[in-house]
Amino acid sequence: MIEVQGLSKRFGDTIVLNGIDLKIEDGERIVVIGPSGTGKSTLLRCLNFLDSPEAGRIHIGDLDLDVAKAGKADILALRRRTAFVFQNYALFANKTARENITEALIVVQKRSRAEAEKRADEILQETGLADKADAYPAALSGGQQQRVGIGRAMALDAELMLFDEPTSALDPEWVGEVLDLMRRVAERRQTMLIVTHEMQFAREIADRVIFMEGGRIVEQGKPQQLFDDPQDPRTREFLKRVG
Repeated sequence: MIEVQGLSKRFGDTIVLNGIDLKIEDGERIVVIGPSGTGKSTLLRCLNFLDSPEAGRIHIGDLDLDVAKAGKADILALRRRTAFVFQNYALFANKTARENITEALIVVQKRSRAEAEKRADEILQETGLADKADAYPAALSGGQQQRVGIGRAMALDAELMLFDEPTSALDPEWVGEVLDLMRRVAERRQTMLIVTHEMQFAREIADRVIFMEGGRIVEQGKPQQLFDDPQDPRTREFLKRVG
């Protein structure tokens, strides 16, 4: 069980997250939708302190964290339980595909290099990139780079995987291969929190869909219910706009 209570964040005078409460069951796949600038990505970033929340609690596994009091050790413990997939890949340009995956295993999880490389090669095989192990990001397509990014997150065996609009930076021709990999990850009942504008994908993969606006969770429910019979007028208007 993952539980978030009263999570709040502001940038200057702008409230970006306004007391978010959220429970995620083990193995649950949750998709977050909503207008741009409404706090979706900030929610994910606050869940592993890429952005520092100002108030609230985060409970993951045996970790119970008051974010206002979090120190370096607390943040490291939180990051060991989460894995983040960025919309712009965020690969190390000077490292190969294999090295991009081994980096966190060695630095964060303190695995030996041999163990990390063995795990990286397993992941590259699973993601269909075994022949690209020694390739640098500049030699990979956008879709391949994002699959490396997802593979890096998979390798961590995290309790929660966070996907921040993982297809938004891709050319249309590469979107399908990334979504296919995410489907395979989801089939393992990996706990996932996904921000996306891919509505059909959300219908297919989600156990629950959350609609956010103005830094709040406005409505949530099963995909069929939320997409076909939204209860809040803000949800209805958003879905009408995105088709």
